[in-house]
Amino acid sequence: MPLRKIVHIDEEKCDGCGQCVPSCQEGAIQIIGGKARLVSDVYCDGLGACLGHCPQGAIRIIERDAGQFDEAAVEAHLAADKLPAACERPHGGCPGAAVQSFGLNVLPAAPPLPGSPSVGEKGHHESPSSQLSHWPVQLALIPPAAPFLQGADLLLAAQCAAFAMGDFHEKLLQNRPIAIACPKLDNGQAHLEKLTAVLRTSDVRSLSIIRMEVPCCSGLVRIARAAIEACGKPIPLHEVVVSTRGEVK
Repeated sequence: MPLRKIVHIDEEKCDGCGQCVPSCQEGAIQIIGGKARLVSDVYCDGLGACLGHCPQGAIRIIERDAGQFDEAAVEAHLAADKLPAACERPHGGCPGAAVQSFGLNVLPAAPPLPGSPSVGEKGHHESPSSQLSHWPVQLALIPPAAPFLQGADLLLAAQCAAFAMGDFHEKLLQNRPIAIACPKLDNGQAHLEKLTAVLRTSDVRSLSIIRMEVPCCSGLVRIARAAIEACGKPIPLHEVVVSTRGEVK
């Protein structure tokens, strides 16, 4: 086998938190026996996208004899895990990041966004129940091939929006999957890369940005535009601005 760069995980340092798992887009790392482990050498491209996602510093790049990176094997590996059953915990990864779909994977047509003539007045739904249809919701944790993304009208929402807007679930979240992120406090480049992977891998049919009126929150729109351009698909982009008092502007 050739000598090449590949990920090395120090099992003594690893505490099994699973934060490195979502960052590996090839699925080369899984939590097995309470520790992060390299599933197969051929799944690891050695580029180190997982570096910096380990709070224990247990991951580094080394050079050793290893099988060549096999893109076809990676695609087959990812395809095998592409459609987990609803609420089923996968064999690897952090339990809190396990993909769950609370309803059908095939989503009905989403209702129009605020401002459309077909949207009723505030309070037109009596039920205060949650409209969340899936888990996880953090953009950093959502797998690009998650079943709830297929054919969906995806919301990319600033983390503050749902707290500011009292009827967020009623007005915006019905029948739509959501990814939440903060363009100011989070890693913007990581969000760009993840959103690009989501748009490129899934067949998201539209993307709506729900952001706060504060200037820093406009970074979410820039991330979305760059991701759409990078994925090479003509995905419609909508923007909803929420005031700090919770009103749609």
